[in-house]
Amino acid sequence: MPAMDLASIPLFAMLRSRMGYLSDKQRVISENVANASTPGYKPQDLKPFSFQAHVEAASGPGSMAVTQPNHMTPPGAKRGSPAAKPFKTKDSETTMDGNSVVLEEEMMKLTDARMDYDAAVGFYQKSLDILKLATRRPGSA
Repeated sequence: MPAMDLASIPLFAMLRSRMGYLSDKQRVISENVANASTPGYKPQDLKPFSFQAHVEAASGPGSMAVTQPNHMTPPGAKRGSPAAKPFKTKDSETTMDGNSVVLEEEMMKLTDARMDYDAAVGFYQKSLDILKLATRRPGSA
């Protein structure tokens, strides 16, 4: 029996994309925190993950995207999640040296991203368990 490619199942492809986006978001937040005392540094954030952006990226020309740093980059491929393009955030507080990173805000964003990531992983695991249950031979334990 040939092995099933989970990436061909839309639910799993969407969850992988979501987890890739959340990993990118955690990376951007950690860069903001690391530069909290860098003069003139402006924090960055990612545009919110959207289903529409995922569909457009998956169906457009050159739709292959490298979502993990250890993936090989195909010619013309994009790195990161479909919506993972950092952009400068609006200043909420700017210090005298021009730095506008607010650690409290970054920690809240990091907590939200971590909770969302944990939820996506849990949903991925539950979906995989359901798939395993559905493919189990009748009468087997």
